[in-house]
Amino acid sequence: MELNIPNQLTILRILLTPVFILLFIHENPDLKLFAAIVFMIASFTDWYDGYIARRFKMVSRWGQYMDPLADKILVSSALIVFAYMDYIYWWMVIIIVIRDAVITFLRSFALSIGRPIITSNLAKWKTFSQMGFVFIILLYVNLPGLPDIRLSNNAHPWQLWTTISLFIVTFITVLSGILYFISNWSHLLELWHRITKKLWID
Repeated sequence: MELNIPNQLTILRILLTPVFILLFIHENPDLKLFAAIVFMIASFTDWYDGYIARRFKMVSRWGQYMDPLADKILVSSALIVFAYMDYIYWWMVIIIVIRDAVITFLRSFALSIGRPIITSNLAKWKTFSQMGFVFIILLYVNLPGLPDIRLSNNAHPWQLWTTISLFIVTFITVLSGILYFISNWSHLLELWHRITKKLWID
């Protein structure tokens, strides 16, 4: 691994994730503001490391793999924390996390065979929608006097804006995953071939 500036920022984003989690779930509600700041800093490193890598030609195979993985770790952690705090449904979070984990595995395999997966426009919208949802939740919980969004404290949780918004995000996430499989079918066939060949040999 070449420890250049983009890769350092990627590592920083991963290290900031547990800091965000601990601050957000702390009993002191005032720390949620600091959690939001930490998340914003971590998100900024995502944009900045990509800019530096392209601007100064510091793109590396490690960075190509770890940069999107760091994004998924950050966003998935935030969604898991929100579900833990009863702001959103667990089942939506589980679908999003599983989809991202499967695509990350496929992306890792594609890099290992020298055929990197190109991020689709819908996948970029997926990332934008997930990040945007997290930002809005963080903003909402830090504004005083707003209605409680915890599912158990609402008579009709399916009518909450948080539930409707995350349902749309989940739909986009699943759809982008399906399109990944369709557009990278050759990778899946190659992966299946290698798995079955190894099982046959063993």
